[in-house]
Amino acid sequence: MPDVKILTEAELRRVVELDSDAVECVENAFKLLATRNVVMPPILSLHVAEHNGEVDVKTAYVPGIESFAIKMSPGYFDNPKLGLQSVSGLMVLFAARTGMVQAIHLDNGYLTDIRTAAAGAVAAKWLSRSDSHVAGILGSGRQARLQLEALALVRDIKRAVIWGRDPTKARQCADECQQSLDIEVRTGTIDEVMAAGDIIVTTTPSRIPLIHAAQLRPGQHITAMGSDADYKTELATDVIPTVSRYICDSLAQCRRQGELRPAIAAGTVKFGADFPELGQVIAGQQPGRGSDHDITVCDLTGMGVQDTAIAAFAFDRVLRLDAGTIISN
Repeated sequence: MPDVKILTEAELRRVVELDSDAVECVENAFKLLATRNVVMPPILSLHVAEHNGEVDVKTAYVPGIESFAIKMSPGYFDNPKLGLQSVSGLMVLFAARTGMVQAIHLDNGYLTDIRTAAAGAVAAKWLSRSDSHVAGILGSGRQARLQLEALALVRDIKRAVIWGRDPTKARQCADECQQSLDIEVRTGTIDEVMAAGDIIVTTTPSRIPLIHAAQLRPGQHITAMGSDADYKTELATDVIPTVSRYICDSLAQCRRQGELRPAIAAGTVKFGADFPELGQVIAGQQPGRGSDHDITVCDLTGMGVQDTAIAAFAFDRVLRLDAGTIISN
């Protein structure tokens, strides 16, 4: 049996960063989804309502990537009250040719954070105005920070406005982002975020809509990524019918658990309505933004292709740098 590499979160942090290489890795995963015969089963999702938790299992086989990952990702949203992080988990990497285990990434959600932030950068790169300079972030957790950092990789972000349910945490997030990115960052209400932002990113586990059609402005781009379960929503049901272009990461997945789900349920979007996917835009199969006046929305629910891509990317870095602990079978 082949040896298995065991990687800790600390080791993975040393070999994988949120940088242009990580963005390119995730961008390529979206493109492969549109152009190759990817096998990506529906998400296995376990809701632990008693403890405000959920566990998602995601995977995908992607032709063109020599490995595939199975990711187990718990999200327990009351954990911060216990002094614990909300997201944890691990990824198991298998050789696509033989099915043998190659590595176990004990990343505690770090690789998921990186690939999620990178996906936000990809969405902004392909759908926002090239002259977008002001970012608006809804949420003040780890992903809010990473999304702003990711935007700065693809757009010349000069200012940002952050909203969070807890004003103290929002202020801390803004201060940290201002220091790390060397841009002006302030806090504000959701209305103020929407009034200022050229690019808006939603990063919350909200169960009630945060953004309504009346708050939209011509030229804006919104990346909504908080709705990754069938009980979450960040966009009101009047948003998708109002915008110029609505783009999914996976149409099937967004119908089940993205922002498309409540719009269909409310009847503001027809059941069975067809929408383009981000990978199709990247591959040139579908148009993206049509003009600087368009309002665009990208619905990112998080896909197994991203997990396979980032796990294989990390494994390649690990091999080149000879990191990790080898377990011999």
